[in-house]
Amino acid sequence: MDCFVTGTDTDVGKTFVTVALLQALAVRHLQVAALKPLAAGLGRYDEETINEDVALLRRASSVRLPLEVINPYAFQAPTAPHLAAELAGAHINLALIEHAYRRAQSQTQVLLVEGVGGWCLPLNDQQMLCDLVKHLALPVLLIAGIRLGALNHTLLTARAILADGCELLGWVANIVDPTYPYAQATVAALEARIAAPLLGTVPWGEGDTPCAAAHLESLCTLLATPRARAQKVSRDG
Repeated sequence: MDCFVTGTDTDVGKTFVTVALLQALAVRHLQVAALKPLAAGLGRYDEETINEDVALLRRASSVRLPLEVINPYAFQAPTAPHLAAELAGAHINLALIEHAYRRAQSQTQVLLVEGVGGWCLPLNDQQMLCDLVKHLALPVLLIAGIRLGALNHTLLTARAILADGCELLGWVANIVDPTYPYAQATVAALEARIAAPLLGTVPWGEGDTPCAAAHLESLCTLLATPRARAQKVSRDG
């Protein structure tokens, strides 16, 4: 099945978890890939001027897709997408992103679509990130960066996803602060309050994505569900 990957903030591990999932699904001999439709901030990676996250996602995908499909909108300025688009004299068009998504979907069994920043982001004067997710009809996987402040950020994000009319598939707890002594208590408090399953907890120090994937087996099994079956399960509740 396909899903949209969002986070409670920037630098909470969206790309790290997505890469781990891609590698684990590829080991299961699935045709998998990830898109990052919007990327802000470019550098030199793989001998190209591209976004670092895009480069990492492309390397981990088992299906090789054209860069314009993986990342339809790449902006130089490392800021919110609508601001970066304005600086570049561009307008973010959902139809262009959908076209890239459909092209990628036709070549994959599992397609992950990674967002940018957190959840409540404008795309242009009229549309928000949730409009893209609804346009693609994707369930949402929430990556929670577990550190001081995670309770507020995670609960607000989970509430916003549901309030925006999107499906919260589940969430992953990613321990991002090794000095925070209340990480497990925070995860337990969130699990008791979020109306979606905890699909994995990645401990601090799992810098190797295959090691991180070992903590995401239930999520990998869920994503490996064939698309037609996943849609039926979703309709049946």
